[in-house]
Amino acid sequence: MARKINVKHPVMEYFAIAFGAALMAIGVGIFLVDAKVVPGGVSGLAMSFHYLSGNKIPVGILMWILNIPLFIWGLKELGKSFGIRTFVGFSFNAFFIDFFRGDIPGFGYIRLQDAPAIKDLLQNDFLFLILIGSVLLGVGLGIIFKFKGTTAGSDIIASIMHKRFGIKPGQSIMFTDFFVITFAGFIIGFMNLSPDKPALSLTLYAFFLLFLSSKLIDVIIDGFDYARAAFIISEKCDEITEIITSEMGRGVTAIKTRSVYTNTEREMVMAVVPIRELSKLTDIVKDVDPDAFVIIHNVHEVLGKGFRRRI
Repeated sequence: MARKINVKHPVMEYFAIAFGAALMAIGVGIFLVDAKVVPGGVSGLAMSFHYLSGNKIPVGILMWILNIPLFIWGLKELGKSFGIRTFVGFSFNAFFIDFFRGDIPGFGYIRLQDAPAIKDLLQNDFLFLILIGSVLLGVGLGIIFKFKGTTAGSDIIASIMHKRFGIKPGQSIMFTDFFVITFAGFIIGFMNLSPDKPALSLTLYAFFLLFLSSKLIDVIIDGFDYARAAFIISEKCDEITEIITSEMGRGVTAIKTRSVYTNTEREMVMAVVPIRELSKLTDIVKDVDPDAFVIIHNVHEVLGKGFRRRI
């Protein structure tokens, strides 16, 4: 019998990539550009050249221009592994940055960066402004990655470095981002673009932004831990299993184990429960066998009856 194939919905996936690119564009274009706090990668490099041009060349078009040779290089070195989703990702991102900033002809009236709330944050609550930009940047990138898209830039460089020289992608991205942020800091300091704040302070804000947004990307891709796996070693596994299945309605798996220290064989049981039910599970184990040995692991995703599936 032929296996039923799960049909994907590419239109919805491209819509999600566009939505993530829009969030990222708001974070960068509205909250970070005028604050002179530069993220890593091509976004930060484009902002640096934007400052060098005296703010005359829009950030979005600079990002798109800088990404094109990287995209072609990636196609040459890596084949079609990045493909259309990468092109869509960085093109939407570049478009939305210039669109929201009013730098696209015919849409100059938009200029969200001139909204009173943004101006107030820039003047009176700079840290909160950067936090909002970091969240939007991280969530937007996370959504893009979640749906198998990228924004080119550092991702392509990291993949090529890994293929050619065996350098881990994380190290390549970290080095690239460090270089871009430092380069931007020199430009801001040399041109005295931010008389109210020292260039070093803005550079430190940028590194904080990089750390926070990277953590948010992981959260979007992996999700918050929403379940726990408990491994229970006890002389009363049968009794514990019966209570878990009858009172909690959760499945339990028995695993044969051998203690190396005592050279004795025994059963270990494993149960996966939502976080809200963990305390009930541990109370059951404690009541039945106070001497039981319990190991609890974080669980990002569970596929099966009784648990919701991630997107």
